[in-house]
Amino acid sequence: MKKLFVAVACAALSTLSAAQTQWDLPSGYGHNTFQVENLTWFAQEVDKATGGKLKITLHPGASLFKANEIKRAVQSGQTQAGEFILSGSANENALFGVDSIPFLATTYAQAKKLDAASRPTLDKLLASQGMMLLYTVPWPGQSLYSKSPVTTLSDLKGTKMRTYNPATTRIAELIGAQPVTIQLAELPQALATGGVANFLTSSASGVDSKLYEQVKYFYDVNAWLPRNGVVVNTKAFKALDATTQAAVLQVATAAGERGWKVSDQKDDEYLKTLAAKGMTVDRSSAKLKAELAAIGEQMTAEWLKKTGAEGQAIVDAYRK
Repeated sequence: MKKLFVAVACAALSTLSAAQTQWDLPSGYGHNTFQVENLTWFAQEVDKATGGKLKITLHPGASLFKANEIKRAVQSGQTQAGEFILSGSANENALFGVDSIPFLATTYAQAKKLDAASRPTLDKLLASQGMMLLYTVPWPGQSLYSKSPVTTLSDLKGTKMRTYNPATTRIAELIGAQPVTIQLAELPQALATGGVANFLTSSASGVDSKLYEQVKYFYDVNAWLPRNGVVVNTKAFKALDATTQAAVLQVATAAGERGWKVSDQKDDEYLKTLAAKGMTVDRSSAKLKAELAAIGEQMTAEWLKKTGAEGQAIVDAYRK
């Protein structure tokens, strides 16, 4: 009787194990960032919504793949899902960089409208690469950090400027700075060794990565709000049963809405923290904004030239 009970129990455990699906979800950002906190919420809610049938294991801080490797890892099936900054892939296809055109969308409301206008094209592009976009979450507006005071963009000429996507590289070129590509996780070390002197990034990154320890000037130019995209390999998604698929999509929608709200709420908190940590926080930056707006007009024209009818359709839909 005892042997029969053990056999039945083992068979039940085997069936349970077979029914459970495991996904890995790498991110290039630290566990303390609001982006990864939102990913944690997403994974936990998927577990609940699927009754434990789908378990998602997070790998933050570029611990499974480097930030710039994650998209390719999802595309090739090395990992089932992943999070990456969409504009980081703009060299591959300029459509990925629509949210990093300076001064095209500078508020959360504008960024949300641009997200909606670009979503159909982005869905189609990712589908052609064997991926599905689950949701997006923006970073707070990209602003200027500098080791030295800046009153005009000409002050940055000849300096080493950290870049993380084609848009930031182009800005560095246009203002006469030397672009240096560095992922966020490596930025504190680059600052400590003199590898960079200034950069555009969010208030969130300034706090999360303790950039205030080495950079003392912050200019709230709010040039654009770049989005992180959470994607899944299409084959991995289709391998799920219909009920589990529906649950994942429902939770993904909620995670996107939650992430947008949290990002907006935290921006002011981050700016207050930067000031409290000893940074000079300039929230007007009128001259810098005007100079960057002029660069934005040029970069919008360049982006439209690269993306043609598809890019024009996005901008037209956004500007309606």
